Amino acid sequence: MTSALTHLGAQGEANMVDVGDKEETTRTAIAEGFVSMQPETLKTILAGNAKKGDVLGTARIAGIMAAKKTHELIPLCHPLLLTKISVDIEPDHALPGLKVTALARVTGKTGVEMEALTAASVACLTIYDMAKAVDRAMLISGIRLVEKTGGKSGDYKVGA
Repeated sequence: MTSALTHLGAQGEANMVDVGDKEETTRTAIAEGFVSMQPETLKTILAGNAKKGDVLGTARIAGIMAAKKTHELIPLCHPLLLTKISVDIEPDHALPGLKVTALARVTGKTGVEMEALTAASVACLTIYDMAKAVDRAMLISGIRLVEKTGGKSGDYKVGA
């Protein structure tokens, strides 16, 4: 693992990395996040009874849309032609709350970690927004990269 920050120039100024000479490869990233909440809030969401509507469906779409706009939200991210983005949301009754998993894929010259992380983050934020009327104490946590494949830096998997 290299310790050099690739987005910094010789004088420490921020710059966008030139990926022009890199090989195109298929790259995949998986990110996750959690929204902890009161058990009653989870029941309301799962029953589809939230006042703002379909929390899970809306959060899924918000995450997908966010992944497609990552380069507009995160400075120095390259715009990517994503070939796949999915957001899965599962109840975790032990939490209690919801687990969000986002997968992003591209065939290109740079990775999709930021797109997966953005999708998971925005899906979690959307869950909070849509259910905050009944539970302002919800907690968003555990946003992290779980796995990535492809590219020069090789593969990564949490715990491996």
